[in-house]
Amino acid sequence: MNHVIALDVGGTGMKAALVGPDGRLLHQARRATGRHRGPEAVVDDILGFAADLHAEGESLLGRGASAVGIAVPGIVDSALGVAVYAANLGWRDVPLRKLIGERLHGIPVAVGHDVRSGGLAEGRAGAGRGADRVLFVALGTGIAGAIGIGGRVEAGAHGNAGEIGHVVVRPGGAPCPCGQRGCLERYASASAVGEAWALACGDPRADAADCAEAVTRGDQRARKVWQEAVDALADGLVTGLTLLDPQRLIIGGGLAEAGETLFAPLREAVASRITFQVPPEIVPAALGDSAGCLGAGLLAWDLLATDTGVPRAAGPAHSPTPEVPAP
Repeated sequence: MNHVIALDVGGTGMKAALVGPDGRLLHQARRATGRHRGPEAVVDDILGFAADLHAEGESLLGRGASAVGIAVPGIVDSALGVAVYAANLGWRDVPLRKLIGERLHGIPVAVGHDVRSGGLAEGRAGAGRGADRVLFVALGTGIAGAIGIGGRVEAGAHGNAGEIGHVVVRPGGAPCPCGQRGCLERYASASAVGEAWALACGDPRADAADCAEAVTRGDQRARKVWQEAVDALADGLVTGLTLLDPQRLIIGGGLAEAGETLFAPLREAVASRITFQVPPEIVPAALGDSAGCLGAGLLAWDLLATDTGVPRAAGPAHSPTPEVPAP
């Protein structure tokens, strides 16, 4: 059966699948990233994982994969197929397209950003299905976004589109590793909320999930920390929706797991800030931690469509629809 390899490389683990032309997941696998062994070892593990998946396809499906899609964190040059920089993996300028292609004897390889790949999957097959323009925002250790237009994700002229986590929402505020002060992710990421709550409650082990739980119990200290994060997030999102005018705003990542503890005050905060803007639907992401892997598969199928002269799919109705794994 014709299929592609989808690989999502994270700081601690790699998720992979063999994906059929209809979006069906024909085989799934996970491995540790092993970043403690250094960037060269991580790259070797990625290449080995891809080769094993190719062999698995030959064994299970009677043929090797037609293409590979790989989603990685950090700065990515998708046009060149290079992982430019990833602080959590310690690498710089890794030519993943070239390396994987060589290991798999010339197979086409698409390289994408992890959050933009997740946004691609959410836009086509998840919470963005049926909307032509979406903004996907992932609230994790940091904050990143993906701009979805017509079933595709906009990378920008230099591969940096969607970096909403570095919109300044508190001028002159907390320093950010990017070099600015007052960036959104310093106030509304899961790590920022966890740090603020640990300080407020006096428990250095406390995290954002603990803060959300304390909010539901009515803890006033937690409510203050939470509302400050929600207000900062609303300020950043209103900037994004003013510029992009999306139909649907999709919120994912660890902080979104708080459910209505986050979404109820966030919708209220955004509504109180807009004037002439048309408010978008604000909804939770639907695909969970499978989004990056599913998006990598879509990148591979899109690459095949382009390489064979077939026009790239314009939207959800004409694209392979990934099968969403059961929770």
